[in-house]
Amino acid sequence: MACAALAVAAPVLATPRDAAAQTMQFLGPPAAPPPAGPFQTPPNAPRPAFQAPGGGGAGGPAPSSREPHAVLPQAPAGKAALGVFARFGADGAAIPRGVVWRVFADQPESTGAFPLVAESSEATPVFFLNPGGYIVHVSYGFANVAQRVQMGPLSRRQAFDVPAGALRLSADVEDKPIPAQKLTFDIFEGSFLQGRTSSQPYYRGAGAGEVVLLPEGTYHVVSTYGDANAVVRADVTVAPGKLTDATVHHRAAQIMLKLVKVVGGEAQADTQWTVITPGGDTIKESIGAFPTFVLSEGDYTAIARKDGKNFSREIKVEAGKNQEIEVLAK
Repeated sequence: MACAALAVAAPVLATPRDAAAQTMQFLGPPAAPPPAGPFQTPPNAPRPAFQAPGGGGAGGPAPSSREPHAVLPQAPAGKAALGVFARFGADGAAIPRGVVWRVFADQPESTGAFPLVAESSEATPVFFLNPGGYIVHVSYGFANVAQRVQMGPLSRRQAFDVPAGALRLSADVEDKPIPAQKLTFDIFEGSFLQGRTSSQPYYRGAGAGEVVLLPEGTYHVVSTYGDANAVVRADVTVAPGKLTDATVHHRAAQIMLKLVKVVGGEAQADTQWTVITPGGDTIKESIGAFPTFVLSEGDYTAIARKDGKNFSREIKVEAGKNQEIEVLAK
């Protein structure tokens, strides 16, 4: 899956690595049935009186013994068991961890709030509920689903489809990885290339290498290298149950400036610096002897102010070529 990205001046590419086929390493379905938990019946224990029907209601096919809640525990008197699990879609694998469940009554209180009845961070919890209506909410990272459930006297299992995947971002310059501490990513819903993107970030300040759980769909990523104008935009697609690894290609370099009285001389302290474009736009300002900026490739003017005098030098930034630039104080 190729994802185009737009830099300030020219298009570049964000390259996913086997994104379309890579299953989440941390979310893959188990190779064998999970061990018996507090809400599952051990293999040698007596069979409970109730076996959950398939799908979430009577009349459905019986669930496979490998599926969650193939057998439900006996509920206390006057209650019914609701066994829930989340999956990446109707035909997707069950999500084995990382989900948060909340069960609310479906009728609000006098304050307008829906009372919280139960919650769990287990992958496949069982809730013992009185007959009545409920709203079950499940969240997985930034993906979430809410569904109304009506409980009667019989226990039941219920699957929740959460079509979500994960995105892991990195960036490079001239095929050399950029250190994670110099990168940030903002993630927006929609496609920048198609002119359909949200105005507010879905997730701000994602770090390089961070795994972000998102609903399936297309996202617009803004990658910032340093804190000046090295910014690249890219569109990426998140597929259910998949981990998308995408690398954004920057065309920038790190520039260190110093004001000297002679070539190779000592840098002058307390110097005020301004970096501007040929059109006069200010890119970055700083004070110090050795200011360091990451600049997108192009032409700039570095202006140093010291003791009421201005000194300047034209500089050219080339992608991947870090430089130490001296401005002569004369």
